[in-house]
Amino acid sequence: MTLMSYRQALHDALRSEMLRDENVLLMGEEIGVFEGSYKITAGLLAEFGEKRVRDTPIAEEGFTGAAIGAAMLGLRPVVEIMTINFSLLALDQIVNHAAKIYGMFGGQAKVPLVIRTPGGGGQQLGATHSQNIEVYYAFVPGLKVVAPSTPADAKALLIAAIRDDDPVLFLENLALYNTKGEVPNHDTPAVIGKAAVTREGHHLTLIGYSRMAHVAKKVADQLADHDGLDIEVIDLRSLRPLDRDTIIESVKKTHAAVIVEDDWLTYGIGAEVAASISDGAFDYLDAPVRRVAMAEVPMPYSKSLESAALPSENDVIQAIYQTLEAIGHRRTKTGPHD
Repeated sequence: MTLMSYRQALHDALRSEMLRDENVLLMGEEIGVFEGSYKITAGLLAEFGEKRVRDTPIAEEGFTGAAIGAAMLGLRPVVEIMTINFSLLALDQIVNHAAKIYGMFGGQAKVPLVIRTPGGGGQQLGATHSQNIEVYYAFVPGLKVVAPSTPADAKALLIAAIRDDDPVLFLENLALYNTKGEVPNHDTPAVIGKAAVTREGHHLTLIGYSRMAHVAKKVADQLADHDGLDIEVIDLRSLRPLDRDTIIESVKKTHAAVIVEDDWLTYGIGAEVAASISDGAFDYLDAPVRRVAMAEVPMPYSKSLESAALPSENDVIQAIYQTLEAIGHRRTKTGPHD
């Protein structure tokens, strides 16, 4: 195991897959000479050359379409879109082509394409650069959508995505790039579509993904130390396919659930998770499923307003206590953020 940042884990996964398979190539704006806006691709142009690390024009629809064509012909492109907000410019290529080609042509052509793109607020980038619009893509059959929260998962899921024969949208979060964690010293791919139980517990199931999986684990640890609460934490990791079995089995054990997400509440990922719980574990619930998400507004630029719009640890804590109190739990102490 090696301690490294989320950023470094992504870099190492790209490099190892490029060394393993000469059909893997990178495409995106400023990923070569400039080494990427987030320095994920640092050093790769010098090592692999312009044929496999390709700087593109500022034309997301164009270079995403070119990558789809390259994938159909046997290459394995990894496209970096500078922010998920810019992926809207390539929405037709992603949704109407990458996701549908295999099915429309009866399996005659595969699209082994990865689209890496970060999202998330908290960086004062304004409403059009701070969105979490992963639900646009998780909604679409034919795409796989993953959202790792740790360096270890970032490496293992990126390796899995590159080796997958289906198009994969690989979601990153700007707030995670500098986070650190232990990463195995091998290149074993993760299983796409499998959630992780990052903390065992029996009082309540707390479900998150990407940045909010970090928040969920931190809150669960705080409440264990402060109030003796034993909260089970699930990191979804994959949004399509969604690991409903792990979610349902956990809720059957704990009889309560809170879902936390960085996107908007209405029609969000949490709504799908809540519906899955209702379908598979309704008779086991002792209280309604609660959801915590960002405010239903375009992201403000003002730092104080941006912070207020994003879901906080305190929001999660309050939702947990409200859920538990509805089934008879009483706090042994004042809440840590009261």
